[in-house]
Amino acid sequence: MNYIQAIGETRSGSKFICPHHVLKQPKGEGTYATVFKGRSRTTNEIVALKEIHLDAEEGTPSTAIREISLMKELKHVNIVRLHDVIHTETKLVLIFEFCEQDLKKYMDQHGDRGALDPVTVRSFMYQLLKGTAFCHENQVLHRDLKPQNLLINRKGELKLGDFGLARAFGVPVNTFSNEASHFKHSAPDVLLGSRTYSTSIDIWSCGCIFAEMISGTPLFRGRDNQDQLLHIMRVLGTPSDAEFQKMSKDSPEIQLKPFARYPPMSLQQVLPKASRDAIDLLGKLLKFDPAERISAAEALSHPYFTNTANIPFGINTSPGSMPPPSFNFPHPHSGHPQQQQQQQQQQQQPPQAPPPVPHPQQPYRQMYNQHPQPQVHTQAQGQVPMQVDPRMMPQPPVHPGAMPVDPRAQPMYGAQYGAPYGRGPR
Repeated sequence: MNYIQAIGETRSGSKFICPHHVLKQPKGEGTYATVFKGRSRTTNEIVALKEIHLDAEEGTPSTAIREISLMKELKHVNIVRLHDVIHTETKLVLIFEFCEQDLKKYMDQHGDRGALDPVTVRSFMYQLLKGTAFCHENQVLHRDLKPQNLLINRKGELKLGDFGLARAFGVPVNTFSNEASHFKHSAPDVLLGSRTYSTSIDIWSCGCIFAEMISGTPLFRGRDNQDQLLHIMRVLGTPSDAEFQKMSKDSPEIQLKPFARYPPMSLQQVLPKASRDAIDLLGKLLKFDPAERISAAEALSHPYFTNTANIPFGINTSPGSMPPPSFNFPHPHSGHPQQQQQQQQQQQQPPQAPPPVPHPQQPYRQMYNQHPQPQVHTQAQGQVPMQVDPRMMPQPPVHPGAMPVDPRAQPMYGAQYGAPYGRGPR
C-alpha cells in the first residue's frame, strides 16, 4: 500500500498504525469506520484514510458501495475528492483529500460563540450551494448536510463530505427511507414521514446551516422529531389545513395530526444581525412546503450574492455575480471575529514591499465551473501553506498566523469516529 505513516492516538492514548494495525474501539455507532490522517509515500501528499472494517459474513457494507459509486462521479471543487479505494479481505480503505477541520469545529474555534462574521458566512454559504447544486445536477441527494459533514481546508474552501446516506434519484422521484439528516437539520416533510422527497430536503438543510453560521446555534432545537416540528412551527408558523392537505397529496406517507396553531415570526427578529438579503434568502430556503423551496441553482443568483452592497468595504468587485472572497485561516488564538476582520483589512492594504505576482483574474462563475485536475502538493515541516490554484478564487498572501500543518499524522475522529469523512455503515 502506498499510503502509510497514518499514525495517531486512540482515546486511551495508545498508538496505532494504519493499515498494518487495526484500531480497536468500543462497539456502537461508528465502530465500523475510523478516519486517519496519513501521507502518501509516493507523492508525499497528506490525505485522509477512512478505514471500514468488514464483517466476515456480511462482506462490504452497502452504504460503502453506494458512497464509493457516487463519489467517483462527483468531481467538484466543493465536494471532497475520493482519490483511491483499497480493498482487502478484512478492510476497505477510502483515500480522500485532506481537509483541516469541519465547519462545526471551525465555528467553535473561530466564531463569536459559534457565530461567524458576514464575509465568512457569505463565502461558506456560496460554496455550500455550489456543491449542493452540482450534486442535484447529477441526480444525487446528499441527505445528511450538517456542519459536521462540511469540510474546510486551509485555502478557505468548503467541501461536502460523508456521502454515506446519499442516494441517486430519478424522475419520477424515488421512494426512499426517512433515514435522512439529523433531525435538527431535517426538513419538516421528512419529520412528518415523507418518503418521496427530492432535492428540497437538502435545500432545507442548507437553510438550517445558513442560520446556524449567522447565530452560532441551531435555529430549531427540538429534543426529537416531534418536538423539532413544534420548534419549526413556532418560528415559521403552523401551515393551514389546505397546505397540510397539499403536502399529504404530494407525499401520501405523511402522517397528519392536529398541531397547535402558531403565527409566523419575523426571521429578522430571530436573526437581528443578518442583512435583509440574507433574511430573504433564508426565507426562501426554509419553506415548510417542499414544493415552495428555492433550488440551489436559483439560490446562487439571489441578491445576497449578486448585490455589491453585501460586500464589505475594501473588497474589489467586478461586473456580474460577485463571490465572497477566499481567505486565510486565522490563528487559533486570534480572538473575536472583529479582530480577524481588522487583520484582513490590514492585509488588503498596499504592501510596502513589492507585491507578489497576482493570480490571473477570471469571472467567478467561470473559475468555479472549471474543475482542476488532481495535483500533487508536497509540504514539509516548516514550509508555508500550499498556494491557491490560479484557477480557483484569488487569494491574499498567507500571513504568519495561518493555521500550521503538523506533518505528523493525527487522528481525524473527534467526538465521533471521524464524522466529516463518514461514519461507516448505518
